[in-house]
Amino acid sequence: MTAGSAVAVGIAFCWLGMVLAISFIEAPLKFRAPGVTLQIGLGIGRRVFRALNSVETVFAAIIVVILVVQRPSTAIIAAFAVAIVALAVQLIAVRPKLTQRSDAVLGVAPGEEAASRSQAHYYYVGFELIKVIALLAGGILLLAG
Repeated sequence: MTAGSAVAVGIAFCWLGMVLAISFIEAPLKFRAPGVTLQIGLGIGRRVFRALNSVETVFAAIIVVILVVQRPSTAIIAAFAVAIVALAVQLIAVRPKLTQRSDAVLGVAPGEEAASRSQAHYYYVGFELIKVIALLAGGILLLAG
């Protein structure tokens, strides 16, 4: 295994761990903690996901550079391309809708509820699942190669 491949494996599994920990453990649990209101949970979530997405973008850029330099198999490129496209869709199409929804919820007076629910959260989770599978596949393929 080359040094570049080793770095890509490390990044892939670190990225995978961050998505699993934040999206599938921290995010749902924070709303069950005592004293955490919807507004507080959304405020925390916005900051956490902004940070996560920033790190993911850096990880994606590093992986792209490594893939361009290393020229791995088509399967490896495809796996990481799926993860990166999923991230791009989240950032470009889904996150703005989530931000719009959380702005509406945060703008409502305490005790009142925002008018409509958004389906954007389900799309975001769907793309998280796609990233999990793609990152796991890409990391395993790199290890096997």
